[in-house]
Parts: sequence; structure tokens; C-alpha cells
Amino acid sequence: MSVRALASALPMMEWARLYHRDTLASDLVAAVIVTIMLIPQSLAYASLAGLPPEVGLYASIAPLLLYAVFGTSRVLAVGPVAVVSLMTATAIGEHAAIGSAQYGTIAITLAFLSGTMLLLMGLLRLGFLASFLSHPVISGFITASALLIAAGQLKVILGVKIEGQHFFELVWGLISQLGKVHITTAAIGLSMVAFLFWARRGLKPLLLSWGLPTRLADALAKAGPVAGIAVSAVLTWFFEWHQTGVRIVGSVPAGLPPLSWPQWDMALWKELAVPALLISVVGFVESVSVGQTLAAKRRQRIEPDRELVALGASNVGAALTGGFPVTGGFARSVVNFDAGAQTPAAGAFTAVGILLAALLLTPALYYVPQATLSATIVVAVLSLVDLRILRITWAYSRADFSAVLVTLLVTLAAGVEAGLIAGVVLSLMLYLFKTSRPHIAEVGLVPGTEHFRNVLRHKVRVSPHLASLRVDESLYFANARVLEDRVNALVAERPQLAHLVLQCSAINDIDASALESLEAIHQRLSDAGVRLHLSEVKGPVMDRLQKTDFLMHLNGQVYLSHFQAVSDLAPEMVN
Repeated sequence: MSVRALASALPMMEWARLYHRDTLASDLVAAVIVTIMLIPQSLAYASLAGLPPEVGLYASIAPLLLYAVFGTSRVLAVGPVAVVSLMTATAIGEHAAIGSAQYGTIAITLAFLSGTMLLLMGLLRLGFLASFLSHPVISGFITASALLIAAGQLKVILGVKIEGQHFFELVWGLISQLGKVHITTAAIGLSMVAFLFWARRGLKPLLLSWGLPTRLADALAKAGPVAGIAVSAVLTWFFEWHQTGVRIVGSVPAGLPPLSWPQWDMALWKELAVPALLISVVGFVESVSVGQTLAAKRRQRIEPDRELVALGASNVGAALTGGFPVTGGFARSVVNFDAGAQTPAAGAFTAVGILLAALLLTPALYYVPQATLSATIVVAVLSLVDLRILRITWAYSRADFSAVLVTLLVTLAAGVEAGLIAGVVLSLMLYLFKTSRPHIAEVGLVPGTEHFRNVLRHKVRVSPHLASLRVDESLYFANARVLEDRVNALVAERPQLAHLVLQCSAINDIDASALESLEAIHQRLSDAGVRLHLSEVKGPVMDRLQKTDFLMHLNGQVYLSHFQAVSDLAPEMVN
């Protein structure tokens, strides 16, 4: 295998050849900062997924190592994330009880299925499928998921028991249980929430005012969640709050991630197929969005199809090492970028740091209150809430607003899978509705120019013997009849009409149904004594038309430019 072929298969080869001491130093510093941040996140997101806290550490080791080998982003940090963790809990909760051995096995199986799907999509170069998740749908879904996650964690922070999985059930349950709040638990959880919100904005400026170097102050600020966990654990141990009803993490086994295998049950795989696909697509969209944004800041690029392979390998790696579904996280990737990471080796170094934590630090987690971990989740996910998208889409596009609103409300009321599916289905329906009614403008010549504009918007020259229609959409089965109706109406209104020119500058495709409509239009115009002409037909469209008999039977001509057509057919408009 040539070096170029090997580099294509293993993106690691591209940056490893140029790796040097300065790059190593930058990657090590970034790895330390991200490791400090990732430890509490991994514990918290495992809890969100309904899994033991150490599973979060396991899911942050092999995926990082594999992504360093196969990933094309220099700074993307792969591991557990909030939305995917919630989707994992939702998918598994239908098949096993939280805390059971079967629950963990299904989590591994889900990660394996998700990874396999991503690998297949990457090998088949199906990265474009993620485009079916529009930005409004993703925004509505992530916002609703964040609110759902936060509502679900409040019961842990307040120390109350609430039944229900959906947002409105959880909110009503919280309201009805306010009289039963566990005071000590609530004090710990709410204090942690307040501290973490303050640490995000106020801790770094405070450290800088004390004279600390910028990089050190930044690293210590990122360690805020670790400090909160440590302090709450020490206080719980010292005051024995766990004896008063404060729920703690308890024993966390230390050691290397275990070798694990998915459950080879085809019936289970069939039931997990849809959740695994949704997790795969959502994770891929989130990961690629973050990767492309950060890569653009350094004038780099990532390759979506190879990212599918990298994320697939990461999820398979998580499944084989006792983990659960993972993807590229926004917060930790931004931290990795800001900390100066130069290559994916920073992720590999982070994996080593997480491995050391799994080996050495787990005994220190015994007295960590569960309310502390829930506070970490709440603060992390609330940063994902973006209600501005409702105002923006309302002002710009009511169709996009509908997609956002439906996705948000259905996710809150019926769960993440139903919300995401509803958003995608509605987006596709709105697209079909929009494209089935294409904008068809009659255009005229702007005096003194070779430009043509809508006769209803501009003062233009027209001729009673010539009509020019510009179709601002590709022609396909859903909208072909609309063009027929418009042409029929135009001919009926213009008894002197001798020529009709279709300006095809905005037509990117004509399918078989639309071709039949064009043939029908041509026949009716011929019967009425009107010649049909085409102008500005794009090359790929012309290539397909030349494979048919349509152009041979056309009673008009195909013009390279619309101005040329008008000059030939209605010279009085030009002079």
C-alpha cells in the first residue's frame, strides 16, 4: 500500500509525519485541561444514561484513541454527551430496568449497533443523509432535549421521587412534590448549580486578578466541576450527610475497562435498530457541526464520510470496552481548541488521563453526592437551550418556525425519538409542499440592460407576441402540473401570443414526470399556434434532454441566453 493510500485510510498518517516537540507540548497541555473537564462530565453523563459512573470513564478511553487514528478533525473530543446519553436511556429503558446487568448489556449492544451503522454509512459515503436533519429541527430537538434533561435531573437535585419520563409529567411531579424536598440534598445540589454557573464566568477573571498566568487561570477555571465534586464529597464524608438521606455515588470499581461483547439477539437488534439509527445520525450531525466550525477557524477541513468511519470505530470501541454510545462533544471540543490542541494526539493523551483516573481515583468518588453530578448535568445542558431560534425562524420563515416548534413540543411531550422523527417528517412534508408550488415569474427586459426581472416587481419591457416564464425550482413529479396550469392560463389570457420562452436558469433537474409535462405543454402550444423555446438550460439538464426525443420534436429553439432569445423573437423589445 502506498503512503498516499495509507494516509487516505488512516488520517493519522497525515499529521503524524509532521509531529514535533512544540506540537507535543501543546497537545499535552490541552489534554490535561480536557481530562480535568471530562472526568466529572463522564461520570454525570453515565448517570444520565442510567449506567454506573465508571461506565462514563470507560466510554471516554477507547473512543478517544480510535478517533485519534481515524478522525479528520484536529480538535474534536469524542466521548459521552448529554443528548446521546438521554437517547440511550430512553432506548434501553423499554427493555431493562436501570441497575440491572441486562441494562448494561443492552447499552453495549446499542453502542455496537450505532457504531456498525456509522461504519457502513461511511464506507458507502452516505454522509449526505445527515442533511435531512435541518438546522431548525436540530435546534428545536437539542433545546427540548436540554430542557427535558434538566427537568429530569431536578428531582435528583431536590431529593424527591417523581414518576414519568416526559417534560410536562416531570414538571408537574416537581410541583406536586415541593413539600417533600430533602433539604440537605437540595442545599448541596442548588449550591453546586450556583457555583458552576459562577465558575463559568467569574472564576477566571478572579484568578487573573490574583496575578495568575492566563493559561493557568483558564485551566483552573475549567477544573471548577472537579473542585465542586471534591468539596461536596469531603463535606458529605465529614458531616456524614449520607446518613441523613443524601444519596451518594457509593463504591466505584477501579481498574481497566473490561472487554465486553454485544448481545447477539436478532430480535433485540431489530427493536434497537431505529433508536440506534437516530443516535447515529444525531451524534454525527452534532460532531460534524462542531468539527467544521472549529476547523474553519484554523483554515482546516474535515471530511464527513471519513468522520462517519471515525465515529463508527469509536462507538464499536466503546461497545467492546464496557461503554455506551458516544460522539464529538461541543463543550469539550471547544475547550480542546481553546487550550491549544494541534492534533488528535491530544485526545489520545486525554484517554491516558481518563485511564489513570479509572485506575487510581475511583475510591475518591464514594462520597460524591448524586445531586452534585446532576448539578453538573443541568449546568452543561442549559447552555444548549436556544429559544432565540423561535423568534428568528418566526421572522424569517414560518415553515422553519413550524418545524422548530413541532420538534420542540413533541420532544417535550412524547420523548426524544418521537420529537426527532416528527421534526424530520414535518420538514420533508414542508419541503414537498414548498417545491410542489414553485415560484414561476413572468419576466421582462430591464431597459438598457440584458437583464430580465419579474414584471410584477420592476418596470420592464414586454411584447404581446412573446411571453417569458422563469421557473425558480427544479421540475419533478410534484410540481410539473403547476407549470402546465400556469402555461395554459397564460395562453388563454394572451390571444396574440406567438412565442413562449421558458427561462431554465434555476432548473437543476427535470424528472420523467416533468418531461411528460413539458411534452404535453409543447403539444398544446403547437395546437394553439404558439412556439415553445428554452433558454439558459444547464449542462446536466441538457445532457439528459438530449437522450430523449423532446428536443427533436421541439417546434422552437434552445437559446444559450435569454437575451439572445428575446433579441431573436421580439427585436422591438431590445431596440
